[in-house]
Amino acid sequence: MSNTLTVSLLDKEYTLSCPADAEAGLMAAAENLDRKMRDIASSGKLLGMERIAVMAALNLSYDNLNSSKAEASSNDESKQLIDKIDATLAKFS
Repeated sequence: MSNTLTVSLLDKEYTLSCPADAEAGLMAAAENLDRKMRDIASSGKLLGMERIAVMAALNLSYDNLNSSKAEASSNDESKQLIDKIDATLAKFS
């Protein structure tokens, strides 16, 4: 079942359709995007809603990609450490 949700980005309202169980996540995402857009708008360097939205989307996407890469790297390091511990413990068995 799909619900209708209204979000506000830089004081402009948008009505979106979303699954009922995704409303809270979509609201959190909209609030995050609104904060990022307001930060960019307050810098005074960019004018126009479209440019602010594109810059905010690029910044958030970049942050998300870097976070994913850092998490993957951390997982790889953890696996390597576990492998070393297993190898060391195997020597004492």
